[in-house]
Amino acid sequence: MSGERDAVHGLSIAREPFGSLDGQPVDQYTLSNGHGTEVAVLTYGAVIQAVRVPDRAGNVANVCLGFDNLDDYVAKSPYFGAVIGRVGNRIAGGAFTLEGTRYQLSVNQPPNTLHGGEKGFNAFVWEAREVGGEREVGVRLSRVSPDGEEGFPGNLSVEVTYTLTDDDELRLDYRATTDRTTVVNLTNHAYFNLAGEGSGSVLDHELRIAGSHFTVTDARQVTTGEIAPVAGTPLDFTEATVIGARIRDGAASEQIVFGRGYDLNYILDRTDVDDTTLMVAAEVREPKSGRRMTVRTTEPAIQLYTGNMLDATLVGTSGRTYRQGDAICLETQHFPNSPNVPAFPSTVLQPGEEYTSTTIYTFST
Repeated sequence: MSGERDAVHGLSIAREPFGSLDGQPVDQYTLSNGHGTEVAVLTYGAVIQAVRVPDRAGNVANVCLGFDNLDDYVAKSPYFGAVIGRVGNRIAGGAFTLEGTRYQLSVNQPPNTLHGGEKGFNAFVWEAREVGGEREVGVRLSRVSPDGEEGFPGNLSVEVTYTLTDDDELRLDYRATTDRTTVVNLTNHAYFNLAGEGSGSVLDHELRIAGSHFTVTDARQVTTGEIAPVAGTPLDFTEATVIGARIRDGAASEQIVFGRGYDLNYILDRTDVDDTTLMVAAEVREPKSGRRMTVRTTEPAIQLYTGNMLDATLVGTSGRTYRQGDAICLETQHFPNSPNVPAFPSTVLQPGEEYTSTTIYTFST
């Protein structure tokens, strides 16, 4: 292990090797704040590999799903903890038109493009640099996505900074610039289980989402452009509700994959959709451990996904298999398929502009 250093308030960062990919070394950075909270980050995919936090009794557990080896991330990962880009979520038909030019993307969920295409940002090794301050420690990961990568225009210089604070906050700051008009919608695909990774279902977690409307999707889970209220449906989490309470409700909305779980985009209740101040987007509580996670973001929306495709074929860091409903993802984002829906908040980035986005996960009991 190298790169370990002491800091005020017990903050530290450690780096150690995590394998190599096509001759490129992959490192793991572990951020610690001195009172039980640790975050492990990989340079492969800018992956959040583990988040270790105490419960109400002080017992520390990893609450983030992932693998203990690089090979599984490369061959099997359903985007565990990865940065998603250049555009998160789905793009209808794997194409969009920008400034009069139609761009055909790689199609990896026919007929659509999902999470950046066949080789999104989650599949690259990023450059890393340690950062920090008096009450925080972090790592900044960066790469250049070349013009034409997966069909997207422009050379995009992108970075994400993971910061762990002395207040048990994991802060994600995204930055990007381009030399040609393009589209950008970055997010992180961390899978959380506040009872502990590998402990079983999250359907007993309590969830509140500050979103009273959602973007309606078609049979292929692509947004249609329609916006609908959640009131009176099993999609309503405006008040804290047990996640699994209504999944098998016979009157459930078509937006729930029956018997499996949630996978939809909530529009956050901002007065102005262009408002980019930090707001509380979601809160999750696990009743037995007492662990809580609060999600704040500058983004206009958040995707709720309950691990519907986990099928007991993946073995996590605990040595246990992951099954359907064993995690919750809360992916802060712009609306899915925005490049094809002019009425949605824009994901267009012009030369001379800077894309910025911040999301903060706060852990408590």
